[in-house]
Amino acid sequence: MVTAPPASLHQKILGDLQGKILSGKLAPGARIATEHELAEAYDCSRMTVSNVLAKLARAGLVERRRKAGTFVKRPQSQAAVLEIHDIKAEVQALGLAYRFELVSRNARRSTVADRERLDTKSTGRIIDLVARHFAGPKVFCLEERLINLEAVPEAARESFQDLAPGRWLLDSVPWTAAEHRISASNASGSVASSLSVRSGTACLIVERRTWRAALPVTHVRLTYPGDSHQLVARFTPSSV
Repeated sequence: MVTAPPASLHQKILGDLQGKILSGKLAPGARIATEHELAEAYDCSRMTVSNVLAKLARAGLVERRRKAGTFVKRPQSQAAVLEIHDIKAEVQALGLAYRFELVSRNARRSTVADRERLDTKSTGRIIDLVARHFAGPKVFCLEERLINLEAVPEAARESFQDLAPGRWLLDSVPWTAAEHRISASNASGSVASSLSVRSGTACLIVERRTWRAALPVTHVRLTYPGDSHQLVARFTPSSV
């Protein structure tokens, strides 16, 4: 059985701090623990911690102030803009084998909850999809997706058995606007079971809507085990 290589201590500290910053647990302006405190907490050298903080600074997530400490940077925009990535490419970039599993596909009329997720008042038909993406033997993320058939009628003919819906949409449907939301949550029983983790495990959740002109195309909720995924966004201050 192929197993994923263990994350280095450097990667673990980096992932922990990035996750807290991007999820808002460490708010803009918040002071990061000192190098000495982090080295004690992770039982590592101060050099390892210093390298992590330097990398966060280069990514524009923190600001290191001489004699004052390290602080989460205050971006001028409300949120960093994330690109829409193909999950298969993300997994392969880690050097791991990718596998996609369609759990369910249901074509039906939208409910009130569906319309809220899609941000539409139209009571049309949708496709409701649940899928799992694997990196090696482990579940990489759980995908819960709605596709609006009013905007993408051709999706009704797709089984999504062999090609993940996200990849199909990127290849087939031009989009004109997108919205991302990032949050953290503890896995409930059903989500934990789908991810093959313990109930209550901390997870990173990325929700995305896309539009085709005025019509919503899709809403997807991607749930990642929090200890195995990072989101990195680079941004610059707006001009004054």
